[in-house]
Amino acid sequence: MIKIIYKKRLFLIFVLILVLISLFVYGESYTYKNTINRYQNNSNNTTDYDWKNLVQQQIDDMRTRLDSPYIQENSINSVKIKIEQLEYYIDQDINPITPSAARFTVQFMEQGVYMFLPLLIILLAADMVSGEFSNKTVKLLLSRAVPRWKILLSKFLVLLIMTTIVILFTAVISIIVSKIVFKIWGFNEPVVTGFKVINGMLDSSSVIQVTQWQYIILIYSLGWYVAVIIGSISFMISVLVRSTATSIGIMMAAIICGEFMQFFLADWNLVKYFFVTNLNLTKYLTGSYQPIEGMSLVFSIMILFIWAIISLIISFGVFTKQDVLV
Repeated sequence: MIKIIYKKRLFLIFVLILVLISLFVYGESYTYKNTINRYQNNSNNTTDYDWKNLVQQQIDDMRTRLDSPYIQENSINSVKIKIEQLEYYIDQDINPITPSAARFTVQFMEQGVYMFLPLLIILLAADMVSGEFSNKTVKLLLSRAVPRWKILLSKFLVLLIMTTIVILFTAVISIIVSKIVFKIWGFNEPVVTGFKVINGMLDSSSVIQVTQWQYIILIYSLGWYVAVIIGSISFMISVLVRSTATSIGIMMAAIICGEFMQFFLADWNLVKYFFVTNLNLTKYLTGSYQPIEGMSLVFSIMILFIWAIISLIISFGVFTKQDVLV
């Protein structure tokens, strides 16, 4: 813990989180104001409107998009499902559009769990072991009368602690910054989850309603799980590669390649077993997300768990047996 604090890497990560959250809050505020402006311009109504009018404006915009000859074929069904979800919100009198601290906190993790959060964890984990080689401190470390597996376990436990701190910091900063801008807490507002897509049609029979604070706990728990998995895999790379820069490069390349594989090789069945393809756990809660046929929330959780276990087995096996003094 002291080593990480002295390196000031954790401080850099906190600064990155603060800057990105501030930018996202500004973007969310700007988008909401544009929605209001579009409604006012289309209806010539500058005062008498509520959130339902704004949601209806979004529905109308999506239907106009469906009529466009330039819309991609694979986006049509997604847009139709989104329209059905918004219509469900109107029917159930659930406001899905007015920005609040709670709603933004959820949206930020939903957007960041796939790319931004893994990159932060990679920065934390990539030099947990390789940094000892880069700094020429590995001989001094192993000269202590402590078994190697205990040394490695202590590093992994620190990684778990740091990962938890990053997730909690992200949630707290998201709440504080968005409350300053939006002026609304929104923790007791209702939110629905459990939508399913059956034969291309939205099924709301399994939908459950929870409060925003309960949904935040669910979303950030999934985010923490993803962060731990990424941390475990990065930890393994840090053991196998004796260069911090190479370790970071390998993990970043894996994240980027995984995204391309999901997009271009979706018909290849083995792609769904790659860990990057399964990172976007929060998207499953919308009910309309299935990146590759046969994938589900439980499937992705289990695949990620297997990747983490294999990574830890390799990490401890290699570190305790290899000649690290050369």
